[in-house]
Amino acid sequence: MAERTVRIGSAHGLHARPAKLFTQAAAGSGASVTISKAGGKAVNAASILGVISLGINHGDEVTLAVDGDNADVVLEELSELLLTDHDE
Repeated sequence: MAERTVRIGSAHGLHARPAKLFTQAAAGSGASVTISKAGGKAVNAASILGVISLGINHGDEVTLAVDGDNADVVLEELSELLLTDHDE
């Protein structure tokens, strides 16, 4: 299992549009991926409702955990999505 903590780059946090991009990428990765906000419970990163329910705002730190084939590659791709400001 690979893990990484990243800071959210989208100016308005992980709301509908960036959450959709992220959850689609997580679902399409073929790996088991979870996301958690600092001190919170981990949710399935492929679930848009689960991700939005975390209330992740700009600058919040989240931890991604990836289990499966190419976990490091998947972790890198998903981290880049979270670091990018999709609100520009």
